[in-house]
Amino acid sequence: MTARSARARPARPAAATRGPRTPAVTVQQAWLAMLAALNEPAWIVDGQSLRLLGINPSALALLKLADDAVERLDALALAGSPEDLAFWDDVKVGRGTHLRSESVAMTADGRLLQVQRCIAPLVCGTTSATHFLVTVHDRTDMLRAQTERETLVAELQATLESTADGILVTDLAGRIRAFNRRFAQLWGMPEDLLSERHDDAVFDWMRRSVTDSRGYQRRLAGLQESALMRASESLLLLSGQTLEMVTQPQVSRGRPIGRVWAFRDRTELVSADRRIEALTTTDSLTGLPNRRHLGDALDLALAHARRDSSTFALLLLDMDRFKQINDSLGLATGDRVLVEVADRIKTCMRQGDLLARIGGDQFALLVHKADLRGAEAAAARVLEATGRAHTLEGTQFTLTCSVGIALYPADGTEGGTLLRHAETAMQRAKQGGRAAYRFHQPTQDADLRERMRLDHAMRQALAANRFRLAYQPQVDIASGAIVGAEALIRWRDPELGDVSPARFIPVAEESGFIIAIGDWVLGQAVRQAANWRSRGMPLPVAVNVSALQFQQADFVDRVAEALRSADLPGALLELELTESILVRDASDALQRLHSLALLGARLAIDDFGTGYSSLAYLKRFPIEKLKIDRSFIRGVPGDGSDAGIVHAIIQMARALNLKVIAEGVETEAQRQYLAREGCDLLQGFLFAPALDPFSFEERLNGQSANRRRLRVVGDD
Repeated sequence: MTARSARARPARPAAATRGPRTPAVTVQQAWLAMLAALNEPAWIVDGQSLRLLGINPSALALLKLADDAVERLDALALAGSPEDLAFWDDVKVGRGTHLRSESVAMTADGRLLQVQRCIAPLVCGTTSATHFLVTVHDRTDMLRAQTERETLVAELQATLESTADGILVTDLAGRIRAFNRRFAQLWGMPEDLLSERHDDAVFDWMRRSVTDSRGYQRRLAGLQESALMRASESLLLLSGQTLEMVTQPQVSRGRPIGRVWAFRDRTELVSADRRIEALTTTDSLTGLPNRRHLGDALDLALAHARRDSSTFALLLLDMDRFKQINDSLGLATGDRVLVEVADRIKTCMRQGDLLARIGGDQFALLVHKADLRGAEAAAARVLEATGRAHTLEGTQFTLTCSVGIALYPADGTEGGTLLRHAETAMQRAKQGGRAAYRFHQPTQDADLRERMRLDHAMRQALAANRFRLAYQPQVDIASGAIVGAEALIRWRDPELGDVSPARFIPVAEESGFIIAIGDWVLGQAVRQAANWRSRGMPLPVAVNVSALQFQQADFVDRVAEALRSADLPGALLELELTESILVRDASDALQRLHSLALLGARLAIDDFGTGYSSLAYLKRFPIEKLKIDRSFIRGVPGDGSDAGIVHAIIQMARALNLKVIAEGVETEAQRQYLAREGCDLLQGFLFAPALDPFSFEERLNGQSANRRRLRVVGDD
């Protein structure tokens, strides 16, 4: 049954017949009416087809779905966990009945929700259940709030135990929320009394412990009602100890949520305050302000800039390749280098500017009343100061830094935004070669968000089996016979449409997801080659291997397992490697290539001529084939430069006893030129585009006709 929104008009019954309407139609209408009346997001699933009978407006709103999008959904598409998927598998075989699970739901705009999912059968009379009601309770905000509360409690307790003060935290009703051991020690109170939350007994103990219990009670009540940010009272205990009681409201997101009570010896009050202030606002290694101090300074700078209509710049500095210092000279030397770097930067600061250490080897420089030119000048001074040679323990080395710059108000009007934009600009400086500065560019943010969206969509696509492989024939240039196939990945996304590999493969390589995609392609291609072999069509299938995939320690084992599980001889698998893979770590690459060759796999160099070609590795490595990049084929035979490169590659391959395949062959003139030059194989639109497996088989079965079509009249 086609899924529809519960608020849509029910389907019109079939042509009128004699007698009453069938019970099934009446029951389904009742279910749809019930579904529309539910406040909770819900939908009804046909237990046999797993298609949606209906979905209510609350569910559409929660999942950000349009009515027409629901038509393509089923129970599996809306499942949020392996437990959900297993339940629907049980339903298909008549075992599934009820399910209550904590899982996730993905909205149409990519947001991940934490939900509680309940699935119950819809039973009419004594008949067995054929449909199921799925209700979803959005617990995202609740779980987030719970996590925030737990984190806050843990952080609060750690903070409490790190202070020399006796701390007591109460809510607005006076109930005890937290305390530290020092609090119990100062009051001579058993910790069990606090741990078991006997609030009345705790406060009674405190009242009885002071010399003036009535006055203490009055002062305590007055402090609780005080609207001041901070108030204090001196307390004299019966033990003769004098405590300073300091209280202040506890505020979260601008609203009071309780009070914090601090107790300490009067003589230590000032020194303890100074120690806490130093610990929370100063970097212990360099003595510079830390990230928290920087945040306060940014807030103050923003207030002054708004008042004066002035500008300022935030520079984020990250030391280049600092890990090499720690790895080669040791952490202690690395710390000394950071102190020296901080001292150097301070020498090129103006009075009033602020330098902070905000991370391991990251610094931030707040330059007041600076425009673009002022920020640029400050960055240049920093690069010059940090780039001078260092000498430590007889070792000389040069350490540079990359600088990202964000300007107020052009690049943001909040401290967090400016810091984030400076970070993005700094990363661009790193990518551009390091030892430089870059200003924030808004287009970079949009590109980064697009790459994040694409990365997420890729991961969803692999999980939902939305990728597919197409196969482009590889043809013997002399006979026109199909002698191989290259497996090419294709992706059609329900939201993004057809996504070109040129668009998503670079993102996958950057994020590391190319490893998972490469494993999927390898497995699919090997199984397809095994399928063709079992049907009497043994044909080598070529698979592209990314540099990151090849560098995995277990890559050879993965190839071996793919061949073993599909029962495919290694000779029917060809691995296409880029030149960068081979020259990055030649000794390691040589070992892996020989291991792959022992499996029987064929090895080819893809896009030959576009990387760092070296005759040395061509002689050493067990390579069988060179693939000429399409960028060189495009210009032949008319472009003399391209023709010369193609001629040189083919002659070099001949000298090394390697086969040559040309990709991107689109014209008969290109084919004739390649044939004259002695090229062995071709692939391209002249013969066929990348085809689905069925179309490829048809082309393979009719390759005799193809050879006749490609034969050139007059060729010997």
